Amino acid sequence: MKSFRPDWFEGELPPRSFRSIFKWGHPREYKHPNRRLYAEMKRVFRMTDDDFREKRKLGLGEVPETGHPCALAATDVEALVSLVGGPENARSDVYSRLAVSYGKTMGDLTRLRDGIVENLPDLVLHPRSRADLRAVVDYCDAKRIPVYIYCGGSSVTRGTEAFKGGVTLDTRVHLKRVLELNETDGTVTVEAGLQGPELERLLQNASELLGAKERYTLGHFPQSFEYSGVGGWVVTRGAGQNSTYYGKIEDMVAGLDWVCPSCDLVTEPFPRRATGPDLDQLMIGSEGAYGVLYSATLKLRRFDPKATRRMAFVFRNFESAMAAAREVMRGEFGMPSVFRLSDPEETDIALKLYGVEGTPVDWALALLGYRRGERCLLVASADGNRAFTRLVKRKIVGIALRRGAFYATGFVEKAWEHGRFRDPYLRESLQDFGVMTDTLECAVTWSRLEAVRAELRKAVHARPDAICMIHASHFYPQGCNLYAIFIARVGSLAEYKAYQASILDAIQRSGAALSHHHGIGKSFAPWLEGQVGKAAVDTFRALKKRFDPNNVMNPGGTLALDLPDRERRFERNFDAERAESKR
Repeated sequence: MKSFRPDWFEGELPPRSFRSIFKWGHPREYKHPNRRLYAEMKRVFRMTDDDFREKRKLGLGEVPETGHPCALAATDVEALVSLVGGPENARSDVYSRLAVSYGKTMGDLTRLRDGIVENLPDLVLHPRSRADLRAVVDYCDAKRIPVYIYCGGSSVTRGTEAFKGGVTLDTRVHLKRVLELNETDGTVTVEAGLQGPELERLLQNASELLGAKERYTLGHFPQSFEYSGVGGWVVTRGAGQNSTYYGKIEDMVAGLDWVCPSCDLVTEPFPRRATGPDLDQLMIGSEGAYGVLYSATLKLRRFDPKATRRMAFVFRNFESAMAAAREVMRGEFGMPSVFRLSDPEETDIALKLYGVEGTPVDWALALLGYRRGERCLLVASADGNRAFTRLVKRKIVGIALRRGAFYATGFVEKAWEHGRFRDPYLRESLQDFGVMTDTLECAVTWSRLEAVRAELRKAVHARPDAICMIHASHFYPQGCNLYAIFIARVGSLAEYKAYQASILDAIQRSGAALSHHHGIGKSFAPWLEGQVGKAAVDTFRALKKRFDPNNVMNPGGTLALDLPDRERRFERNFDAERAESKR
């Protein structure tokens, strides 16, 4: 008898539908749970095949063009449109305005499925140059018109949502040029709207496309890589999956060019300087609250894919795996590039997804003492000079084997790498049947890691019948990140918001950094002051007053700059802790 298979949605997307906005990635590409993951979800969620016979709220309806008029004066619209060269660079229809306001968090997806249209910009503009940016920002500042910026649209913190209306600047359309490739200095200067795949295509083929002597890479490959851009990476302090070697985006920036309401701020790409506080680091992570990023000068790395060394291991438990990871980070022999450790629950799910569970390999692992519910999968790679990558691989293999790991060769890492940008495609398939998938991530020191992980798992599992997968994918000598993927049946938007808030409370209460690379946006802003302290938030506000005195840049709660006191949450107040420790 043929086993039941849900009728996963793979249809054409109506061109102006809600689904065409919330669909992740390519409009004709899909990924669905395989039979093992499907069986696991039914078991955990106590569902049956009958629960997967009827899809819910597919979002195929057309976004209505009524009920959301532009609130700008006709004279303002006319002036702004003229500043960007005419109507071909402006959009005022509801669909276009909605598409650049919402991001990719589960709250955004749920609202779109429910047909909730709110917090729209009044006008979407496509600036063509830095001069256009300057002119639009000056006009909006003078008229007190809010300004939002859109780059790739993969925000999971409501970072681009136009809470106060106004104008959204879509940088993807025109601001995507390579301005200079400087092989002598080892830098490339690009406009902020340049998207990840195009940047890497140009760099990796720089000899043919840019007249360079060598091939290069930035080394920045976030899971959102295919649908995110340079500006978004910089303003959120983003991290790619190869960051343990290449660094986060703040490590890759050499200089920045900002258009702020009160001034232009341009930093020179010196290798190091001692001319006061680092303005680049003050601006990176500012999430569009101080100004518009026009361009970034980034540090180049040589591209030699033949030098990459891949490896994978299965450890008996999380403790031995983390001990090995810490030893690698302190080894002083060089850093791996990809370094991703899954906890037992994520490992079991991953082995289902990769088709390992139930195979002779799975049985052999169990016989050797690598048991389900305890074992942990680590995938790793080394990039750089060939002699360097050989050394790094040899050292990592030696450390892992001494810690009792089973060497799974490089094929597992290669399989993970092949599909690493496709996992988000699962979300729509699951949500079609009422199953929610979302993520939260944090940064933690080694000494707090176990306590934070326990608190995080407790918060996710406080909801009955939830799957909680945790991995660490960005490592440092002092600690790592923890990235939680949670899957649960959630019936409403209010239910989702309460669940997410409880997990954020747990992260802050446990002593972890609220975000490692997703930024803060407007979703996490209520927790920010409790995280960094009042003095830090007051400093952010002082910078805001200097660069954007009229609060036209990304208003509505970004970085808690204009957040009402009643919305602040202090699950862990570091100011209070510091005061207590001094007594």
